[in-house]
Amino acid sequence: MADDTKLLNEENESGEVEMTFLEHLEELRWRIIYSLIGILIGAIIAWVFIDFIIDGILLLPARQSHIKLQNLRPFGQLFLYFQVAIIVGLIFSFPNVVYQFWKFIAPALKENEKKYITSIVIFTTFCFLAGVVFAYFVMLPLTLKFAAEFGSEAIENNFAIDEYFSIILSVIIGAGLVFELPMLSFFLTKIGILNPGIMRRYRRHAIVAILILAAILTPGTDPVSQIILAVPLVFLYEISILVSKIFQKKN
Repeated sequence: MADDTKLLNEENESGEVEMTFLEHLEELRWRIIYSLIGILIGAIIAWVFIDFIIDGILLLPARQSHIKLQNLRPFGQLFLYFQVAIIVGLIFSFPNVVYQFWKFIAPALKENEKKYITSIVIFTTFCFLAGVVFAYFVMLPLTLKFAAEFGSEAIENNFAIDEYFSIILSVIIGAGLVFELPMLSFFLTKIGILNPGIMRRYRRHAIVAILILAAILTPGTDPVSQIILAVPLVFLYEISILVSKIFQKKN
């Protein structure tokens, strides 16, 4: 028993005591709790400004596209406000969530790698917010314009408010996650799964996949709209190759 305890507490190469499996679980639990606290605080802040967030930001694309919205459920707007507050709280607290994630895996990093955690959090947050901004100002206007104008003139396109917000929030969150491609490249390179040679070798396959993804996400069959979405995705892929190259050299 003493030998097992000694093995579990054996020091690693950097001189730090390695954590046991149960200690890792405890650490993960606290990181999740810290993340949830951050989301809760973000949701409370969002609730304070909920009228501005909904009327001034999220409903603005509908007004610009001349879309008529209607609530079809009792207390539908109340539940919608709560949903928006939680999701906006998640966006507000995204840096904290990323920080907690990297702090959890920090024991597996080398000493010279741990000093980059702050920079990684900033870069990850920037990529996510860039995707959110791109979705709001580029993707959503195209999507809503198509949805409002498609179909017969004899049929009035009125949208249920919950369906509208489902589109808005899913597109924004989805674009934010897609823009994390460079950070994903960094992570996969650091753990040895990815390298720039593989990404260059499959560049043409990736471009075809990007064009297919752009055709799916872009409303209609307008090639201009597809290019508007495909160009930044190709650009992100090239940045991901550069990121992989840089950190492979450091490895």
